[in-house]
Amino acid sequence: MKFVSTDQAPEAIGPYSQAVEAGGFLFCSGQIALQADGTLLEGDVEAQTKQIFSNIDAVLTAGKCNRSSVVKCSVFLKDMNDFAAVNELYAAYFGEHRPARACVEVSRLPKDVLVEIEVIACVL
Repeated sequence: MKFVSTDQAPEAIGPYSQAVEAGGFLFCSGQIALQADGTLLEGDVEAQTKQIFSNIDAVLTAGKCNRSSVVKCSVFLKDMNDFAAVNELYAAYFGEHRPARACVEVSRLPKDVLVEIEVIACVL
């Protein structure tokens, strides 16, 4: 097992790692719309989702992975009415790559953001 971190994504805001490599997989912690310096990006669900994908890219790169190595995503939405907007950005982010996914509405997310996304990837 190996802990993975990068200064190109926000530090963990609790007692956890940005990602853990184990058994040939990279388990990335959920990302919210924090910028690399730890400041919260204000904005709508589209702006937050774009920041999250930027954070995920940074963590995947630090863990020697990339978008095409992602095998599973979990998307947590504060409001399921935002599904279409997030889904459009998700489709653009992954292109033709289609990892398994779960998407659920939750009552509250850290720092009261609108969306959180976590991924699992195969280490290249």
